[in-house]
Amino acid sequence: MSDLTKNVQPLQDFNWDEFENGTVANISKEELDKAYDETLNKVADHQVVDGKVISVDKKEVVVNIGYKSDGIIPASEFRYNPDLKVGDVVEVYVESAEDKKGQLILSHKKARMSKSWDRVNEALESQAVIQGYIKCRTKGGMIVDVFGIEAFLPGSQIDVHPIRDYDQFVGKTMEFKVVKINQEFRNVVVSHKALIEQELEAQKQEIISRLEKGQILEGTVKNITSYGVFVDLGGVDGLIHITDLSWGRVDDPKKVVELDQKINVVILDFDEEKKRIALGLKQLTPHPWDALDPELKVGDHIKGKVVVIADYGAFVEVQPGVEGLIHVSEMSWSQHLRSAQEFLKVGDEVEAVILTLDRDERKMSLGIKQLKEDPWEAIEVKYPVGSKHTAKVRNFTNFGVFVELEEGVDGLIHISDLSWTKKVKHPSEFTKVGEPIDVVVLDIDKENRRLSLGHKQLEENPWDVFESKYTVGSVHTGKITDMLEKGAVVQLDENVEGFATPKHLVKEDGSQAVAGEELPFKVIEFNKDSKRIILSHSRTYEDAQRDEKRAARKAAAPRAKKDDAPKIENVAASTTLGDIDVLAQLKAQMEKGE
Repeated sequence: MSDLTKNVQPLQDFNWDEFENGTVANISKEELDKAYDETLNKVADHQVVDGKVISVDKKEVVVNIGYKSDGIIPASEFRYNPDLKVGDVVEVYVESAEDKKGQLILSHKKARMSKSWDRVNEALESQAVIQGYIKCRTKGGMIVDVFGIEAFLPGSQIDVHPIRDYDQFVGKTMEFKVVKINQEFRNVVVSHKALIEQELEAQKQEIISRLEKGQILEGTVKNITSYGVFVDLGGVDGLIHITDLSWGRVDDPKKVVELDQKINVVILDFDEEKKRIALGLKQLTPHPWDALDPELKVGDHIKGKVVVIADYGAFVEVQPGVEGLIHVSEMSWSQHLRSAQEFLKVGDEVEAVILTLDRDERKMSLGIKQLKEDPWEAIEVKYPVGSKHTAKVRNFTNFGVFVELEEGVDGLIHISDLSWTKKVKHPSEFTKVGEPIDVVVLDIDKENRRLSLGHKQLEENPWDVFESKYTVGSVHTGKITDMLEKGAVVQLDENVEGFATPKHLVKEDGSQAVAGEELPFKVIEFNKDSKRIILSHSRTYEDAQRDEKRAARKAAAPRAKKDDAPKIENVAASTTLGDIDVLAQLKAQMEKGE
């Protein structure tokens, strides 16, 4: 027998009969049950009470609320609190004090729900940190269980870093801050990022306070945009602008770095107040101009690729980070204003001549027209005076037509050199822009790079023929083609035109001639040098009438008889032609004798 058994002694005065009959110390069983009931909590259905956790496992949580039986709650209702342990006090909602099996039915979720709206409003007001369970994904973010309410967690508020995999957060319990509540629709928006930012703010201030320009740090590529790359420097972000990624031109930052890549960067500048940090990547490598071939000089030929093009010219990359400009004026010997896009496009591989090279300023100008011979160097050989060619009409002026014989060789046909016969008011009456036209070289102005050209000179001057045909007094049929203030233009044969003033357009019946009429015209003036023929219609009948009157007057005068002829008293007056010849001979002999 053990010592414990030795020490246990039965009560000498214990009344076993009363115990078996249900009475103890003269107390009835009914009184005893009543005493027991008074020691237990009075629990009513549909009320919220506090309970103590007495057991926790994966499936259920057992909670004691001081009732005669314990309540069992599904563990899923405590997903928001993964740290739940025995002894914790939790709120529970009494669904039923006893079900059919006499079991106490409790709910933690409903207990939270009954006060959840007050709690989220209080959390927003106090900016308290609360726990929530991420239930699932939704459009634009996640659904979070907060106090039994389904709150919205925007994707941008999950973390300070951009999230690429949202599913990794489903099923997690995290801390949040309530950032927005719509009282009307009872919508709640929470943020986890706000907590991180609060923690990082102090870190950022400390990191920025230690920064120095020129300092080299290691960072992680956090985000890539069209204008640059954001780098995490360990709690604070910096931006590498696209122009600071490489010495060469970068059209897409993703071709230089990739997400989550660890890179070394140099601090170019920073603003402590705005917490902005400008970083550089290309500055960690030598400038490409320093590696340019020292033997390269003006006049050398160099190859490269067109990387940027504008109206005024094209930038050619001759090696990464080293570019030269081909101005549009150096693309062609032509003097016409044109856009660089007419000659080159981005991506073209070109050969060019170095025109200027400034290593200190890191500038280089190039030319491609220099690869061809300047057509004006030997212009008098290819286009001598008197030579005939076919040109292309480029544009008009009031005084003539500008044409192009070849790229870089232009000429002017003066309006007076377009036609021998037709009076051209404006060159557009004679030809059109873009059309070919035959020309002959009249003069060369090498200094100003301009040729004087003629078109009418391809034919003989018809005015040599007109001189003998349109003599003064001759009559020709002409058609009035145009009526002007000072007179009318009259079309004659051979496409030659004459001019008649208003007083010479009066017809025999006294009316004025009009455009379209075909009438006889008499030439009253012909000027070959000024190519002018002055005509008159009225003279055609006025002169005939005058001749008739003169003839009539002559016929009406009395004829003198032969006998009535006056005697010539002056011997010289009666001298015959034969006498004149004799006298002439005599005079010659006398002069000879002298």
